[in-house]
Amino acid sequence: MSVMVVVYLVLGLVLLVAGADLLVRGASRLALRFGISPLLIGLTVVAFGTSAPELAVSVQAGLAGQSGIAVGNIVGSNIFNVLMVLGVSALITPLVVSQQLIRVDVPLVIGASVLFLIMAFDGRIGLFDGLLLTGGIVAYIVFSIRQGRKESAAVQAEYAQDFGGEASRLLGQLPVQIGLIVGGLVLLVLGATWLVDSAVSIARILGVSEVIIGLTIVAAGTSLPELATSVVAAMRGERDIAVGNVIGSGLFNIFAIGGIAAMVTPGGLEVAPALIRFDIPVMVAVALACLPIFATGHCIARWEGALFVGYYLAYVAYLVLAATQHAALPAYSDAMLGFVLPLTAVTLVVLLARQRAAMRVAP
Repeated sequence: MSVMVVVYLVLGLVLLVAGADLLVRGASRLALRFGISPLLIGLTVVAFGTSAPELAVSVQAGLAGQSGIAVGNIVGSNIFNVLMVLGVSALITPLVVSQQLIRVDVPLVIGASVLFLIMAFDGRIGLFDGLLLTGGIVAYIVFSIRQGRKESAAVQAEYAQDFGGEASRLLGQLPVQIGLIVGGLVLLVLGATWLVDSAVSIARILGVSEVIIGLTIVAAGTSLPELATSVVAAMRGERDIAVGNVIGSGLFNIFAIGGIAAMVTPGGLEVAPALIRFDIPVMVAVALACLPIFATGHCIARWEGALFVGYYLAYVAYLVLAATQHAALPAYSDAMLGFVLPLTAVTLVVLLARQRAAMRVAP
């Protein structure tokens, strides 16, 4: 394997993270400048900004004819965001979940995931599908703006303070904010190009399918901004930002990235049969798992975070075994499908039922 291929892979990841950081800073300050509400910033500006690497990579991969990486990146990023980002953040500190996330945003993520699966059944996310998905993110943004207007000025001021003491000084520097956004986008595009090219080279050298590379290396690499943002938010006690970042990113990945990539890719995004059979259903299942975990006590406990991390490691192990056609794959699959997953599902249902019963008994 050429050393330069690895160098470009690492540099691509670095540029993606740096570009996302600049983009988030510029967008956050611009949002504060125009008085956008805390909820809107957390679920859209921060979440969409940290998802910009996924957008850049999937669009670049689609234009290059690498649909496996484009779709694998979307699906793999959503799985990584929920299981690893939320899992690691909850291990640092239990995460408080707001009522709106349970009642509105998580059901929207579940619905978007199911819609993406239905669209993929024919093996392609076409132009019409892309238009429909893009319309979904536009509708969500409009809905978020209307919800954000209901926030009080006091809460907005508190959130602005959470973004740093320099916020008030920078509000008037519009050229600085625009420069941060443009600079971040430039780094994202360059980083995405290097990352996609090197990932394809590695896939061909190792004989690994582009879908696997997209689901693992590219998905985890482009999700580093989400991981960094949520972990830092959890460490600083900003638990709503940690959770909102993940949920907002999930919606953005499916609606905006899936929609835009499908529209700019000639002929639409081709979806591999393996993704339809396994990985997209896993994405749907992960989204569904959020509802009972979020609803039990309106908190993601440390043990639930450990469960999420464990499941992501199990998922990656399955991908490795499947890619190498290892002899242990049948036994591993039987153990996961026949014991581990059903036991977890029953546990979550029991916990949710106890939570509902406790709420009915409480005065």
